[in-house]
Amino acid sequence: MKVVVAMDSFKGSLSSLEAGGAVRRGILRVCPDAGVTVIPLADGGEGTLDAIAPFTGGVTKSLTVTGPLGKEVGASYIFDPASCTAYIEMAKASGLTLVPSDELDPYRATTYGTGELIRDAIGNGAKRLFVFIGGSATNDGGVGMLEALGGRFTDKEGREICRGAIGLKDLYSADLSVLLGKGLDITVACDVTNPLCGENGASLIYGPQKGATREMAEEMDGWLRSFALITECDPYEEGTGAAGGMSFALKNFLDARMMSGADIVMEITGANSLISDCDVVVTGEGRMDLQTVNGKAPYKILLAGKHFGKTVLGITGILGEGYEACIDAGFNSVTPLISPSMEREKALESVELTAASVFEKLIGG
Repeated sequence: MKVVVAMDSFKGSLSSLEAGGAVRRGILRVCPDAGVTVIPLADGGEGTLDAIAPFTGGVTKSLTVTGPLGKEVGASYIFDPASCTAYIEMAKASGLTLVPSDELDPYRATTYGTGELIRDAIGNGAKRLFVFIGGSATNDGGVGMLEALGGRFTDKEGREICRGAIGLKDLYSADLSVLLGKGLDITVACDVTNPLCGENGASLIYGPQKGATREMAEEMDGWLRSFALITECDPYEEGTGAAGGMSFALKNFLDARMMSGADIVMEITGANSLISDCDVVVTGEGRMDLQTVNGKAPYKILLAGKHFGKTVLGITGILGEGYEACIDAGFNSVTPLISPSMEREKALESVELTAASVFEKLIGG
């Protein structure tokens, strides 16, 4: 029996590969002769770079960059010199996890550090970029990133505006004539369809998780709309509201194309080829519910499995409301952990035991 295991992370307890390794051990308990291949699964958010690192053929490049609130932070990206490809995770330079919960400030948070990562990658010879933009602390429309790449943003007096969304209230002119990265092959992991502005836009939908009140979100929405008008771009284009408008900047000014984060990860790991040659696929995440089938990473694995006519099994921390939709979508089974736990060692043990139970039932008919 050949099995492909592609587990998403159990946030707060297990990484993708840790969860996958525990599933593998559980399978081998009851099917010691099985060939089990574990691949990472991620959607482009925090941890994606660590998940794909073994599959890129690249080396880690570390440097000090400007963090979300202006303080220096250590960050890294992966660079494959053979293919001149860089893999950049926004969360490492401009992420929510870099800001203490009592210091969240979407007015001041900047994407400048992510721009520094991109600039360094280009300086090292990158011709192709994959940019994973999940988990950001920012709402500046990607202006900080563009500034780091050579863009110039000024007020009526010709002075450079402040970094962060707050600077956009004074924006009068944007000079993007000299911009590093133009002409490169850039792919952005973007799984949201929200526009930059409006009731479903970056500020009003995602601003609160970054520390914004309703009043702050409405102000930032107006500033972002002004930015779009000054640069003659559509503030309501689908998908441009990801990461506080980072996708807006990458798409409109660096000609980046948008692609599902899970699809990018599956491409890098060769998931489709592995799934086509196996008998059983196992996937899952910390909570499986109605949202799982709305394009989340385990759903992408399900689609691949069903395309090749495979048995697809789900293992999850807990079953959420509407989990039945997963069965309706094609999962052969969805099994919650025997003993859910946020503690790493207990979670590993529970995933292993649950996987063993699932495969006992599978081989027992």
